[in-house]
Amino acid sequence: MLTVTQNVEYQGGYAVTRTGGARKPFPFLISTMLAGAYIGIADVFMFTAAGPMKEAGDPWAPLVGGLVFGIGLILCVFAGGELATSAMMTFTIGGARKSITWAKGVGVLLFMLVGNLLGSIVLAYLVHLSGVLGPETAGGAMLAAAVLNKGSHYTAIQLFARGIMCNVLVCLAIWCVTRSTSEVAKMIAMAWCLAAFVTSGFEHVVANMTTFALGIFEGVDGGTLAAAARNILIVGAGNIVGGAVFVALAYLAAHKIEAGAAEARAEQEQKEAAKAS
Repeated sequence: MLTVTQNVEYQGGYAVTRTGGARKPFPFLISTMLAGAYIGIADVFMFTAAGPMKEAGDPWAPLVGGLVFGIGLILCVFAGGELATSAMMTFTIGGARKSITWAKGVGVLLFMLVGNLLGSIVLAYLVHLSGVLGPETAGGAMLAAAVLNKGSHYTAIQLFARGIMCNVLVCLAIWCVTRSTSEVAKMIAMAWCLAAFVTSGFEHVVANMTTFALGIFEGVDGGTLAAAARNILIVGAGNIVGGAVFVALAYLAAHKIEAGAAEARAEQEQKEAAKAS
């Protein structure tokens, strides 16, 4: 397993790798669309799995929805796809360590968000054609309620705070993935971090792209472009703060304790060597 300091260094180099991929715009766009679709698959899985339980009034419905949602991030990591929310952490570390410029990080992040949105829309349209979340289904009823809540019931500060908390968990999942060498440990970290954010009701900008696209295609109440834009902008801003400030900048500061610990050990060894002599 990497130390925290080694992981900070890895993320700085990973920022170069991820932004460098954008030099090939079309392949990079496809990769971002795949990530948007993978998170969309998790969104659909959540509605179809937890919808019947929610309709029946089962209090375990949020937990079941959270437990199945991890497939989205697992696919992004193991199948491959450029997800914007994890880049909010990686690019911040890269910018702070000067491995990439802030302008490049912002530009590639915006590119990722556009690609994630396109992938979400394509996935949502295919799901709409399939009818699995139609208005007569339990999953469709859960979707309709989610669109209404996300679009008009939550205040701006609620969406922003939920966006912060969501991306703290998503970025912590990726932080654990890049520290670990065990594939099983990586999957467990991703599954549980995402279960925590979904079950708690936090907000993920890319997942919401699919949710609102589905809501618009299905014609549910509150499924409008205006509601979608409001949610995505506010939640996206919260996600940036969560990943950049509460994970990236936090670990850029916290990793220095390892240097302090190493100095203390070295001093102790010197004292012990002096006593022995």
